[in-house]
Amino acid sequence: MRAARYESYGAAADVLQVADIDRPEPGPGEVRVRIELSGVNPTDWKSRSGGTPRPIDRFQVPHHDGTGVIDAVGQGVDPGRTGQRVWTWMAAASGRYGTAAQWSVLPSRQAVALPDSASAELGACLGVPAMTAHRCLFADGPVEGKSVLVAGGAGAVGHFAIELAKFSGARVVTTVSGPQKAELAARAGADLVVNYRDADAADQLRAFAPQMDRIVELALGANLELDLQVSGPQTHITCYAAEATDPVLPVRKCMNANVSLRFMLLYTVPPAAQDQAAADITRALAAGALTALPVIRFPLDQVAAAQQAVQDGAVGKVLVVP
Repeated sequence: MRAARYESYGAAADVLQVADIDRPEPGPGEVRVRIELSGVNPTDWKSRSGGTPRPIDRFQVPHHDGTGVIDAVGQGVDPGRTGQRVWTWMAAASGRYGTAAQWSVLPSRQAVALPDSASAELGACLGVPAMTAHRCLFADGPVEGKSVLVAGGAGAVGHFAIELAKFSGARVVTTVSGPQKAELAARAGADLVVNYRDADAADQLRAFAPQMDRIVELALGANLELDLQVSGPQTHITCYAAEATDPVLPVRKCMNANVSLRFMLLYTVPPAAQDQAAADITRALAAGALTALPVIRFPLDQVAAAQQAVQDGAVGKVLVVP
């Protein structure tokens, strides 16, 4: 099969190669998926660059997310899954065969049935972003009737955080940096979109809700002052991304607000919570509550350019076509 792979860490153009390799066979508890689309996330280029290093078993095919069809199952997996359309999550964390290839092998639980009503593009947008959004929203309980602030509502995590929160009965406000991103966030269903650069951003947020119940945060250092202005004893702030420099925590201000801070990384979220996220996301998909981001496609032989586009901050979802 044709696959992207790397054997050492470094810049995309230096270490990523596309080559013919043996098509893998699924082991016990695994499925093999013929990949239609592979989704690219920031964690993919960070792993490939060595920013989050782990041992490489001879080679690594990158990318966690994708859509395709199961064409073989391993021992212990229901043979009836063969032929099923699926969306994948954390494929490259399970072994050497990520989704940037014509086939991927991964644990059966990480290939989730894709409803017939959902497009391949939407399925490939899920995975890391949607499951991260789910954990940020629901780690501290249901959000029905709650006020939710989503920082960066035009990004992939922000997009699905808005949609999952609205599907679950929350009121949602989001912050963005400009008109183009405001349009994307509004299209996702946010009740209010605020430019965080506005001098009265905090006043706009407080007019929406004097105190937020959940804050989904991607830049804690940059945004914590604003977050604390709309926080109180019932506020849970969950941060899912690391900044170049660790923030200095204003402990007294956090104490005064009685705010709860949570940090999460999808790789180490408890398995039961991961499975619940996959189930809830699929339920929202079946109800038509989730939508695809604007898509930028690259052929497999341009996988290095695809990862570079994500690293450079492309707006929308970058997909690779194996």
